[in-house]
Amino acid sequence: PESPWWVVQAVDKKKARLNCIHHLLSQVPYHEVEHAPVHLPERVRNPEYIRGPVPQDIMVPQVY
Repeated sequence: PESPWWVVQAVDKKKARLNCIHHLLSQVPYHEVEHAPVHLPERVRNPEYIRGPVPQDIMVPQVY
């Protein structure tokens, strides 16, 4: 099959990105999936927990 090309009007970059995402998602067939409700247990908090630094090599670059 062919790979269609689409042109995104990008005068306003934020709107262009949102329009592009909207268009791409609209191309994917979607139907509602029936599922049972999820019941989560009560959250257990550890007051002594300290979050360590995140290594830079696994960080997603901030493009925008």
